[in-house]
Amino acid sequence: MNIALIGSGGREHALCHKIVESDKVNKVFCIPGNAGTSKIATNIKVDALNFKKLLSTIKKNKINLVIVGPEQPLVMGIVDFLEKNKIKVFGPKKYPAQLEGSKSFMKDLCRENKIPTANYKVCKKKSDVLEFLKSSKIPVVVKADGLASGKGVTICYSKNEVIKVSEEIFLGKFKSSKKLVLEEFLSGEEASYFLIVDKRNFIFFGSAQDHKKVGERETGPNTGGMGAYSPAPILKNKIEKKIIKKIIRPTLLALKKKRKPFTGFLYAGLMIKDGEPYLIEYNVRMGDPECQVIIPRLDTDIVKIINYSLKNKLHKIKIKWKKIKCMTVVLCSKGYPGRYSTNKPIGSIDNIKLEKKSIIFHAGTKIDKKRLVSNGGRVLNITSSGNSFSNIRKNIFKIIKKINWRGGFFRKDIGWRVI
Repeated sequence: MNIALIGSGGREHALCHKIVESDKVNKVFCIPGNAGTSKIATNIKVDALNFKKLLSTIKKNKINLVIVGPEQPLVMGIVDFLEKNKIKVFGPKKYPAQLEGSKSFMKDLCRENKIPTANYKVCKKKSDVLEFLKSSKIPVVVKADGLASGKGVTICYSKNEVIKVSEEIFLGKFKSSKKLVLEEFLSGEEASYFLIVDKRNFIFFGSAQDHKKVGERETGPNTGGMGAYSPAPILKNKIEKKIIKKIIRPTLLALKKKRKPFTGFLYAGLMIKDGEPYLIEYNVRMGDPECQVIIPRLDTDIVKIINYSLKNKLHKIKIKWKKIKCMTVVLCSKGYPGRYSTNKPIGSIDNIKLEKKSIIFHAGTKIDKKRLVSNGGRVLNITSSGNSFSNIRKNIFKIIKKINWRGGFFRKDIGWRVI
């Protein structure tokens, strides 16, 4: 079969790397892909948000299955559009994709179904913000309601900062929405819990812990993710049962009752406090960079899993995992998540000899005049596996040293909680 993978980040390179291993696959196309995917698949430079052009490309290349990587096309309704045009596609439809596309939708669903989450208020104007601040403790979390590429969440340590950040959102700092959610701050340990979901079943698809802050020891502004490791040690059996009972099942059941069932990858961002899980956010796709540490541990054909899901037969498949640990460190452009330059030459990564347990996943890269150059804020994901997180991280640092890219920076403390 011919498969098209939508997206251009590190997550898509990791998925592509796994997809091409499948004996069920003839050709893999990445739309638009990056420099890394171009080595193992065929990149097609088409705007995936232009659904009509995308459909034409799918038909022209006789593509049998479309797998959607990033959140924006899902929230815009790419699955609804492709299904309407008789194209087999893996991912959630527009309505359930609001779990990620709208913070207020997700929080209201939690309230209606008694799903444990932080206390909150949906705000459309300054007076709403002031009302919430009357009865809330500092710090307060301000979240832009719509998609914001991982940069729409700010932890505010004074009431003035809450007002300032809120006013920026009201004035349109993020194109997706001028609405926001104010939330009480929850302390604890974060974890990411992944599932594959069909209309009748769901199945565990790995756990990870990532690092959102740009600075070491979790300081500075939020990013799309500076690194991650898998599995998440905090997710013991007892906590996992609580996550499924109190968060996952009620969410999926609520959507089924609305006759809008969720299908595809589902990622629950959690805070574990005193042995109890609280839902921070939902993502309606694989996480990035969490995907880059979960996929290398997968020991089952991913295309087979997706096909079972599309037939609503997930209950008939058993997913196998390699008994290894995995970590990734993100190499970013200097200035990220603020202003940064692109088209910076990286040097020949192909000349670096990697052991089987290591791989460099491309994220913000492209080939320009036969040179590998940067094309985004998060540029490369240096990923390695093994039995000890400490040794894995040391190996990653050795690889970064060989890359020797002066236009970039990285966090040196990824995995500090377990090392």
